[in-house]
Amino acid sequence: MKLTHKLSLAALLLGTVALTGCATQDATVNDEPLENTYWKLLSVGEHAAVTTDQASEAHLVLHTEESRLAGSTGCNRLMGQYERDDDRLSFGQLATTRMACPSEAMMQEQHVLEALNETARWQIEGKTLTLIDTENAARARFEAVHLY
Repeated sequence: MKLTHKLSLAALLLGTVALTGCATQDATVNDEPLENTYWKLLSVGEHAAVTTDQASEAHLVLHTEESRLAGSTGCNRLMGQYERDDDRLSFGQLATTRMACPSEAMMQEQHVLEALNETARWQIEGKTLTLIDTENAARARFEAVHLY
């Protein structure tokens, strides 16, 4: 084998190893973006998220356009405004539709609204969003869901 072929093969192998290392590193560090992501509720306070046949799953989407919040409490649709500054996050006046739901969904709605009203900052680790209050307590946890 000629020296140029050996050097080319060595360079190709070295490049492949370097690229593989970068891809692996990026995959483990890649956090989901806070905004324009569908965040499915995992838990609120000490309570796991509930789902019912009559209602949609509880979720949030923070739209960058007009700092608009849209989602569901797991019972009623949710809408409002939010304000973000680095890791600080607060929600303005929130509104919901007014449908009646099973008692566990209504209780979850109350807990979700309280958690949003008491949110002071946010943290994302991988695909998990945590909303945190001024006492540094986790108020709600969400998981990023890719819809397409």
